[in-house]
Formats: sequence, structure tokens, C-alpha cells
Amino acid sequence: MIDLVERDVNGTLLSQATCKLCDGSENSFMVANALGNRCVRCEPTFINTSRSCTCSEPNILTGGLCFSSTGNFPPRMTSAARYGELGVSLTSEWFAKYLQSSAAACWVYANLTSCQALGNMCVMNMNSYESSTFDACRLFQFIFENTAGLRTVHSFSFWRQNLPWLFYGDQLGLAPQVLSTTPLPTNFSFKGQNQNTKLKFVAASYDVRGNFLKWQTLEGGVLQLCPDTETRLNAAYSFGTTYQQSCEIPVSKLLTDFPTPIFYDVYLEYTDENQHRYIWAVPVLNLNLQHNKIFVNQDSSSGKWLLTRRIFLVDTLSGRENDLESQPRLVRVATQISLSIHLVPNTKNGNIYPPLITIAYSDVDVRDPTSQSVEVSFSVRYEMDQGEAHVQTDIALGVLGGLAVLSSLLKTAGWKRRVGSPMIDLQTVVKFLVYYAGDLANVFFIITVGTGLYWLIFFKAQKSVSVLLPVPAQEERFVTFVGCAFALKALQFLHKLISQITIDIFFIDWERPKGKVLKAVEGEGGVRNATVPVSIWRTYFVANEWNEIQTVRKINPLFQVLTVLFFLEVVGFKNLALMDSSSSLSRSQSSYIAPYSRILRYAVSAAAWLVIALMQIVFFVVFYERFIEDKIRQFVDLCCMSNISVFLLSHKCFGYYIHGRSVHGHADTNMEEMNMNLKREAENLCSQRGLVPNTDGQTFQIAISSQMRQHYDRIHETLTRRNGPARLLSSPASTFEQSIKAYHTMNKFLGSFIDHVHKEMDYFIKDKLLLERILGMEFMEPMEKSIFYNDEGYSFSSVLYYGNEATLLIYDLLFFCVVDLACQNFILAACLTYLQQEIFRFIRNTVGQKNLASKTLVDQRFLI
Repeated sequence: MIDLVERDVNGTLLSQATCKLCDGSENSFMVANALGNRCVRCEPTFINTSRSCTCSEPNILTGGLCFSSTGNFPPRMTSAARYGELGVSLTSEWFAKYLQSSAAACWVYANLTSCQALGNMCVMNMNSYESSTFDACRLFQFIFENTAGLRTVHSFSFWRQNLPWLFYGDQLGLAPQVLSTTPLPTNFSFKGQNQNTKLKFVAASYDVRGNFLKWQTLEGGVLQLCPDTETRLNAAYSFGTTYQQSCEIPVSKLLTDFPTPIFYDVYLEYTDENQHRYIWAVPVLNLNLQHNKIFVNQDSSSGKWLLTRRIFLVDTLSGRENDLESQPRLVRVATQISLSIHLVPNTKNGNIYPPLITIAYSDVDVRDPTSQSVEVSFSVRYEMDQGEAHVQTDIALGVLGGLAVLSSLLKTAGWKRRVGSPMIDLQTVVKFLVYYAGDLANVFFIITVGTGLYWLIFFKAQKSVSVLLPVPAQEERFVTFVGCAFALKALQFLHKLISQITIDIFFIDWERPKGKVLKAVEGEGGVRNATVPVSIWRTYFVANEWNEIQTVRKINPLFQVLTVLFFLEVVGFKNLALMDSSSSLSRSQSSYIAPYSRILRYAVSAAAWLVIALMQIVFFVVFYERFIEDKIRQFVDLCCMSNISVFLLSHKCFGYYIHGRSVHGHADTNMEEMNMNLKREAENLCSQRGLVPNTDGQTFQIAISSQMRQHYDRIHETLTRRNGPARLLSSPASTFEQSIKAYHTMNKFLGSFIDHVHKEMDYFIKDKLLLERILGMEFMEPMEKSIFYNDEGYSFSSVLYYGNEATLLIYDLLFFCVVDLACQNFILAACLTYLQQEIFRFIRNTVGQKNLASKTLVDQRFLI
């Protein structure tokens, strides 16, 4: 083949054109092309190395290039692609063809494209290298170490001229310096004139051969393999929005969409105070990186991490063994990409440290691409140092916990006095622990609600960013506190429930017989005079009313649950718990919905529950009880109208007394006399209802002497003897007669006790001291005489649901929140909360009825 030559080998124009044979010799440096129809110039490396178009020994022919074998460049290179996750290594056709030539061209000629191609091969091998194996990364490190004389790019010591920036160095402790030493010189704010809520990430992209493709923004899902709308994809880069995206992608789609990998060097674009635009290199934590066969980036200590720069999404090229056109044996996919934003501690202006991309690759053994799939995810999370918050929480826990111990000791001391036991025994210790559980539950409740409201208010309402929400791992401590609060409060609730259904109660009937009547005597065939029996219906009626008020509350449980659910689900308060900066109660269906923060979810639900409950209590106390119905006071009035007093012992030597003795002498009368009595009372034509003459005090706290209690127990033992073992009982008739006799004996004894008949078991009435009211305990012991304390607050309700509203309210709230934290479903939490309320209400009523019937001899069939 002859070709027309117009210039010499140096490019100088000849005086006249000549025809030369293109034989690849030094004279022509040309060879025939593949079709044999024209001459083409020899590859420059052939000319420079051998002064011909052939690469003969001792020169090295690789990748279509010719290199001299002289020099200190490593001669032995491995073309293996390592797949550390599967623990296999295979000979990559791509590495076999282009690794040596790319490395040699980069080393010998400092060819920028070849250096980029070599860097890409190192990235395809997960930036892993060993000192004894000259694979892609070891070759890159060799060139990097032996080109120290070249200048650096932008004064970065890790970025050598003509080489891509792949590593931050392998010194221990370098990663923490890179990640948390120099804040970005820019501010982020959620609101105001200087609002800045956009993370502007850009990337320099390269193809597998090292060619620069373009600069591009990451918006539009460049690094997100899961398909979605552009609005939702771009939400990942809205500052303060925690982003999570995951999906399952078929392997066949990966093979189609990614025939060759694309590589990205990611930067964050920002503007300084002078509105100058800059970019900041974003470091990468590759969890698959191996340094001397150790996965150093999976270590919990950041001081051992090796940060890198370049990433790719899918590699279907390096896993091809024999032919670059064949199906790959292995495919490597970035299945987890996480972008972490760390807030500078104590910042008031929204300063952050350089973001960190954490990436994890999965190796897929390709067998049937149509049936195989890969689970991939992309997330953005925001973090801040929680050390100060933990210290403040620990301080609050310590202080309030100490107060809880003191409160529990006082309650235990009060209980010891009320049960008349001077010894500290096992029962005392158990009682203290139960009291401490309740007080400690309140401590945890206060801390968790305060913490939740703090994060809700300060995160959602801030302008310049100064706080960021705890990440899920940092929420575990908070969730533990909530769980402890619920468990301890449940123990306190059960203790109160058991105490309420085991009280001693007796209804004192003051009604006296009205004369005598003739009564037939069975078996004697005659008649005799007998006293007119006193009607039992008044006692039954009062007992039934007592049974009805056992579970009366200051709030309506069903209304509470439905209203909370309405505000959370319908009004949209649950949207305040989303991990983004928006305070809007509504979200567009087309926009991205951030995941829920468990702390914010707890704060929103607790705040809604408390506000609605407090509104109900205020309405109940201020309006409903005053103008519509006050069941507690009505019960006291009913006792007085029925001529029935209630003697109630919640402890061995302490209880309550409701004085229901009628000022009219009789209550078992007709309508006309009843109306007349009410009219006289309204016009102050009769004495007052109080136990003490000329007073209205009808309710008392009572501390009875041990002698009084012993006498009460002796009578009560015969009243309840019918419940003993069957072999100890007499016939049913005699047993019933004994119970009736014991009932009348108890009624007579308690009536005479109230009337000061028993001088050895007398009592006196006094007011409680202010400190006694505050501490909830009595300073004076009832030694010889019992003590009746005037009680205008109707504190006998403490043995009812009514007097324990705070405990019930907190227990229901915590139950609702614990269920929601477990399943993140307000509707399910509401249903289960109401269900457990009804179950415990049923248990309280059922067991309370049995106890009431047992203590007072009222037939349970009359209790509704």
C-alpha cells in the first residue's frame, strides 16, 4: 500500500509530495487500515517506543499501546475484580484489557484520561488494596506516591495533578478531622428573609474510559435508583427533611439501563457571606472498602475510617469474564446510599460540617436476571450532638428522682401510720417500692413530655437552624423512658385498682321502727306484737348509687379518644410529627411525605391528649358539676335524704365517714311528709345536716384507734363468716341468721360509736393542719380516742375513679402513646386504649360489686 506524503515525521511541510510505502517502518510510520484501502498513522506510543509500528520485545504491548519495559514501574499486575461480600474474585475482561495500559499511560505519559480510567477501575474494586498485590488501587497508590513532585489541585494534598482525587489518606484519625473540624462557610435557615433550605449538590461525571462527561446537579434522581416523581426525588435535598426511599429493582432492568458504569465526584455548592459561589468536596464512606483485607469502614470508631471521593451506582462491566459483550457473571449495585448532615454544636446560625455520603454495595450472582431483583434505598439524615441534651436529661432525672424518693418515703410513713404498724417489715418495703414506682412514673412522664415538646417547638419554630431532630438510633433512650413510664404507671394503676376493690365499707341505717304491729307466729297458731320492720330498700338504693359512682370520671373516655383521633388524623396534627421543617397541618399527595419522628409523634399525641383532657376537666368542674350534675355531692345528699351514713375504711386504721343521718328523724315516709321536710330544710326551720350541731360538715377523714378496729373486726368476722370453708359452716338457714344478726350488731355498734356511746372508744373532731393536707399524712396518732378530720373536699372519692383522675389520665395517655410508638398507627392506638379502659372499668365494677355485697350484706342482684 502506497500513500501520498506531504509532511515529514516532525510535521514539517515537504517541498514536494512523495509516495511512500506504508510498511510501518521508521521512514513512513504508517500501516494499512483494517480494510486495507488506505494508510493510517501508527499509534504514537509505538513510534516513541520502538521507532516503528511494531511493539517488539523487550517492549510491552498492552491495551493497544506500546511501552518500554525499562523503569521502576511494577511489571506484575493482577486483573482480578474482587467481590468481598461474596468472598470471590474473578478475572475481569475489562481489567485484563485496560488496567495495565491505563496505569502505564498514566505513569509514563501522565495522560489525564488514562489516569481517570485507572481511578475508575480502583473505584470498581471498592477502593480496596493490599500492599502485596498490584491491583488497580495499588497501582494508583504507586503512581500517587511517586508523583509527589507534581503540584496539587486547589491546595489539596490528596489531589495530585493529572490524577483523580480518590482517597483522603490512610492515616488513623484523619476521618474525624475531615468530617468535624471545619464547618462550611454558609448558613441554613428555615424562615425569614435569609431563608436557605436547599442543599445544592453537583457532580462531575465520568464514563468508564475516563472521559469527562459533564457537570450536573443531583436533582432529578441522579443518585436515586428508585423511580419517582421529580418533586419527591428533589425533596431529598431540602434542608432539614429526613428522606427515605426504597424499592426493589429487577436485575434485568439494571443490565439494560447500566451497560457501563458512570462515576461521580460529588460536591456541595454554597454561597458565602459575600454571595460568592463555591463548591465543597463531599467525602464518601464506602462500607465495602477493604484495607489489607479488613473492612475498616464498618468499624464503629470513625478514627479507623478511610474516606474516599468517587462513587458509582451500578457496575455490570467488571463482572464479565471472557467477553465484554457477554452477560456478566456478577453485578455490583449500590443498594444503600445515605447522605448525613451534621450540625455544628452550639450553632445559632445553621452551620453544618461537610456532608458525608455512606454507600454500601451488594454483589449479585447473576443467574436468571428476569427473576432476580435487588432491594435498594436512598436516604438523607440530619444529626447533631445529643451529649448536652443527655446531660440535661440526666440532671432532671436525678433531681426529680430524688424528690420521688422523698415523696415515696412520706407516703410510706403515712401508710404505716394509717395501718397502725410501727415495724418496718417486708410489706413496708413492698409498699415503698409501689409508691416509688408511681412517683418515678410521673418523673419519666414529665421528662418525656418536656423533651418531646422541646423538640417539637424548637425544631419546628426555629428560623436559623440551631437544633436538629434526633435520628432513630438516638431516639432509643427516649423510647426507653416512655416504656419505663408506662410500666411503672401501670403498676401504680393496678395497685390503686386492687386497693379500691378491697376496701371495708358499711352503710349505717339510722332509721328506727315506727311502733309495733301484730305478727303471726309460724308453728304456734297465734299472733304477737312485733316492731315495724325498717325498709331495706333505702340501703339497697344507696349501695346501688355507690356502685354507680365507682367508675365516674371527670372526663368522658370515649369522647377523649374520638376527639384526640379527630385532631390527629382529620385536622392533621400528626403532620407536625414529620421529620421536616414544615409546620403545615396538611400535605399534598404529590409531595414527598417524610418519615415520622417518634419523639415528635409522642409530643404531638401527648399534647393533644393533655389539652383535650384538661379542657374536659375544666368544663366538668366549672360548668357541668356546678350547673348540671355533681354525682359525688349528690351521693352525700342522697345519704342524708335516705338516713344512711357510710363508714368506709381504706386502711386498717384510716378511712372516711359520710354522715347521712337525717335531720328529720325518719326518711322512710310518704311523699307529702318528704316534701314537707325538704321545705322546712330549705327555710332553715330545722337543724343542719352536720355531724356537729349547727354545722354542715358531713364528710370526714377518720383515724380510728386500734381498740375500735379490733371491735369492728370481731363483728365483721361474723358478718363474713359465711364465706369460709364449707366444713366450718352450719346450715344455710342458721348461717343467714348469723349474718343478719351480725349486720344488725354492726349497724348498732357503728351508730352508737358515732353517737359517743362507747366512752372507751370515743372520738373527737378537728381540722387538719395545712402541712398535714400538703403531705397527705396525719401527725397525731389515735391512741385512746379516734380522730375525725373535717373534710370539705370530699376526699372519700380517693377510693373511686373520680379521685384518681390524674393517675388514670396519665396511664391512658401512656398506653395510647406506647401502642402508637410500637405500630405508628393512631387509629389502632385509640381503639386499644378505649378497649382496655372498658375492660378495667368492667373489672372494677364487677369485683367492686362483689366486695360491696360481701362487706354490707347487700344482695349483689340489686347492684346494677
